[in-house]
Amino acid sequence: MPRVLLHLEGAAVFIGATLVYFLLGLSWWVYLLFLLAPDLSAVGYVFGTRTGSIVYNLAHTLIWPLAIGLAGWWLGWSWAAPVSLIWLGHIGMDRMVGYGLKYPDAFKHNHLNRV
Repeated sequence: MPRVLLHLEGAAVFIGATLVYFLLGLSWWVYLLFLLAPDLSAVGYVFGTRTGSIVYNLAHTLIWPLAIGLAGWWLGWSWAAPVSLIWLGHIGMDRMVGYGLKYPDAFKHNHLNRV
């Protein structure tokens, strides 16, 4: 049951971020172009599974896009809303389909597989 809830939570983040993005009238092609950008962090695995998992997890935690969104709102950064929403959408999409934060022993070993 916890695994199902985590997948549903991911779906809610993905759908919510995507809806807000489009309700703000932001560009659909920019959304599609950058939706998979956080996966570039997998390049960290070139330096081993421990380094790869750290880099990947830093790019796939909700902390950074939420912080950018909040700081952008507070400081009036026009670029922050699209970046934050695309990033949140990506993380939600990953969690929805079962890609979670990585353990340092193997790329396929993630927190959604250990629930």
